[in-house]
Amino acid sequence: MIKKTLVVLAITFSGSLLAQAQRIGSSVEYVTALTANWKGARLPDGRPNVPDLVLERLQNCTLEQIWGYLGNKGYRNQVEKNWIILKPGETMTGRVVTAQFMPTRPDLDSLVRKQGKAEGRSQKGGINIWPIDVLTKGDIYVADGYGKIKDGTLIGSSLGNAIYGKTGKGVIFYGSVRDMQELKDTKGFNAWVKGHDPSYIKDMTPTSINAPIRVGEVTVFPGDVVFANEYGVVFIPAHLVEGLVSASEMTALRDEFERVLLQQGKYPSGEIHGDWSAKIKDEFRAWVGKYPKKLAITQKDLDAYLAKEH
Repeated sequence: MIKKTLVVLAITFSGSLLAQAQRIGSSVEYVTALTANWKGARLPDGRPNVPDLVLERLQNCTLEQIWGYLGNKGYRNQVEKNWIILKPGETMTGRVVTAQFMPTRPDLDSLVRKQGKAEGRSQKGGINIWPIDVLTKGDIYVADGYGKIKDGTLIGSSLGNAIYGKTGKGVIFYGSVRDMQELKDTKGFNAWVKGHDPSYIKDMTPTSINAPIRVGEVTVFPGDVVFANEYGVVFIPAHLVEGLVSASEMTALRDEFERVLLQQGKYPSGEIHGDWSAKIKDEFRAWVGKYPKKLAITQKDLDAYLAKEH
């Protein structure tokens, strides 16, 4: 009986994998299974809907803060460096939509085109637009272009403007783009790429949308959250983002509050920089309660943090 059950489970599992393998775009069920640790709201395609406020507050973090937090959670391979950045000095955060490209071969290409048609994907223009078609506000298009530079330009200025119009964000490509000068003139759009070239895309086939991909040394899931700046790009599992932001924000708030107390001269510096007294903790609670900007931390986060302070 047990053996029979195992056989049935194996057949069912194999069937589900086969059904997934036949798709260019991942099913809602598959994306949900990949991101099962996320317990919040989801987008229609199954990706975690990390709140906009959290994404905004994430921009105030540093690469080192994020790296340290993720490492402590067991995620040690989330950072990719050495990018060509369209507009250095800016920070970009958003929700990941993934796409994988592979070198074209006729039998693969015909299969992909047939499957794309069955999925209702556009039959006009190049099939490299399929990942762009699914983008929504707040998304960041992340593609594995296997590092191809010449003839590996996944977008030019026209598609770059289309992406920005849909997302209000930019792209991260383990590959290349063309029209760098024109793309730089697109206000609000940014790109982290491995190269650029004047050539058009050639002999590349999109084999998956919203499935796990490899970007350099990182495995990226659909629904991950991107933090990208001039020092590197980090891909954060959705279920860890709020805790990360809260921890980073709490540290920043404490530093700011300590500067306020030092300027006031109410307490010896040792009491401010060391373990806080109950009186200082109460002042901190009141100060946070009147903070002029929206905060990602909750009252529960604040109480838990202060409870750790002896």
